[in-house]
Amino acid sequence: MTANRQTSWAFADAFVAEDEALRWARERAREAGLRSVSPSTGAALRLLAASVDAKAVAEIGTGCGVSGIHLLHGMRPDGVLTTVDPEPDHQQFARQAFRGCGFASNRARFIPGRALEVLPRLADAGYDLVFCDGDRLEYPDYLAESLRLLRPGGLVVFEGVFADGRTVDSGPQPAEVLRLRELLRTVRESQELVSSLLPVGDGLLCAVKR
Repeated sequence: MTANRQTSWAFADAFVAEDEALRWARERAREAGLRSVSPSTGAALRLLAASVDAKAVAEIGTGCGVSGIHLLHGMRPDGVLTTVDPEPDHQQFARQAFRGCGFASNRARFIPGRALEVLPRLADAGYDLVFCDGDRLEYPDYLAESLRLLRPGGLVVFEGVFADGRTVDSGPQPAEVLRLRELLRTVRESQELVSSLLPVGDGLLCAVKR
């Protein structure tokens, strides 16, 4: 990567200032050994949520609330974020972070559990945006569930599809990377989706359901 490109990426990360509540959530995630979305990825999530005037968003992978805060900032004032995570302790940090940002408690619905057990219980065509930041091995399965959950014109977004550069590395790769490649092929070839791969953070795959 050239020095100019590194500088440009750093500028993109600094473009949207993050407040104290977001910095607190990032620190809790760091202490828990979790990887949060980058500031530029968070800014993209805000923009995407606003672009579809999102009232209902489903998030796979609550973490400590960093991505959820960005999504809530982009959603309508009456919008509700449904966020799923197998770790209830992480979701408690997210609750605190959301309160710190001034979001009312009814703006978020926390569901503890594995995504592939929770998602089938959510309403068909009931969501404007689905954000996936969970188990990379399950990403192709998340896509199938997301297409059911989304209304026409809704967005599905996958975080981390570059896998720190391994997705395009020609050498032998673990199953996680092979599943990411499968996801990318499926989205790119789908007649049901209009897609784009955004070079922010560790790669943000976005697709609109026709």
